[in-house]
Amino acid sequence: MKLQSMIGDRSSSDVVVRLRTQDGRDDWLYCHSSILVEKSKYFADRLSEKWPTCQILDSRNCVEVYCQESDFDYFVTILRLFYVRADESLDENWHGVKNALGILRAAVELDCQQIATACVDYLEAVPWEEAEEEEILRIIPGMGSQAAPILARLQPVNLAAIVAIFLAAVRFATSSPPPMLHDLKCSAQEQLEYMLTEDDDAPLLTADDEIKSEVRECVRKLMGRFTKLLESLLCEPKDSFPETQKMQLFQSYLSDLSWACQILTKLEAAREFICKWLEASDKIVKAVDTESANTLMLETKLKVIEVASRVLEAVGYGTVILPTAKRLLMVKVWLPFVRATKPLSESAPAEDEDGKVLKLDDEVWQSVESAFVSLVVALPSGEQAEILTEWLSSKHIRYPDLTEAFEVWCYRSKVAKRRLSMLRGVNGMTN
Repeated sequence: MKLQSMIGDRSSSDVVVRLRTQDGRDDWLYCHSSILVEKSKYFADRLSEKWPTCQILDSRNCVEVYCQESDFDYFVTILRLFYVRADESLDENWHGVKNALGILRAAVELDCQQIATACVDYLEAVPWEEAEEEEILRIIPGMGSQAAPILARLQPVNLAAIVAIFLAAVRFATSSPPPMLHDLKCSAQEQLEYMLTEDDDAPLLTADDEIKSEVRECVRKLMGRFTKLLESLLCEPKDSFPETQKMQLFQSYLSDLSWACQILTKLEAAREFICKWLEASDKIVKAVDTESANTLMLETKLKVIEVASRVLEAVGYGTVILPTAKRLLMVKVWLPFVRATKPLSESAPAEDEDGKVLKLDDEVWQSVESAFVSLVVALPSGEQAEILTEWLSSKHIRYPDLTEAFEVWCYRSKVAKRRLSMLRGVNGMTN
């Protein structure tokens, strides 16, 4: 045995490992007892005096090992790994996560400490695909403490760590980083939204007052930068077109504000932002309300509508409660702007020369229309009549379609006197 033994060398072999499956597979592997005993406690026990006498096969001791058909090749691999020289590394033998998991199962069953440890080190260090994670979660927990390090990256994170990364991401996502970091900013915004979303799993974070306050402060600073740029745009000479770089920055702010409104709504903390947006509405419309066919301006208008749609939804559906005067102002400012922008978008190409989309999803337009209907029907009947009269006289009567609001107004107006007289009668009886 001074020379390097080789698995399958019948001339020097003193043990046959008979590997068998219930499906009838039966392979003989010619091995060496000294190596089996050194590498595997299972074989050490089987070949010791504590175990009943081994079967004799082909004039050698024979150890029968039963395994599942799906694990057969992994058991063969284990036996071959026994013969890797001490000065050679096992790290080159795993060939991917799935293969390493199979070898680890076999190593645990055969009580091969060295190989199992090497498998664990490999699996703990390499990246996993989602399907591989599911397999790991299915297999590893039943393997005891030796395999526990593999699961470290899948363990739930404590709340303090979640809050810390959430707030760091919010600060970055609202910091208006330079264009070169646009993709990183978008990724941070997507993950923040995912952390707060309830899907098959509960949200990763339930925000308390402190977290909401920090998010509001970050958005407040973003809104401040937006307002400052808005004032700059309004100071441009009336006949001049704002420089491209400034408008692109304006678009970037609008995209961030649209996202911020969505996050604040999830946190039930959108009221301050919506009030600030409403205060700036006249100036925003004034800054972009032009008949220019310039694609950059159209892109900007559509970005404005993206933010406005979220604000209109929040107020129209009662997520944020505003007094009548503010809701009426919202309709009077944004209804003309939206209905004038829709035809411009419809007549524009789907993309500009740089591949930027010049269309909004139909869902956005539908959402805006529904929000306007909800806003209108919640106004006093006199204000509703004024809005509906103006709508019926407009050349843009097709969008937004306020037919539903008109029907509700007609019905309420027709039965108003009857309802009022009934109410007075009830009050008279009570008195």
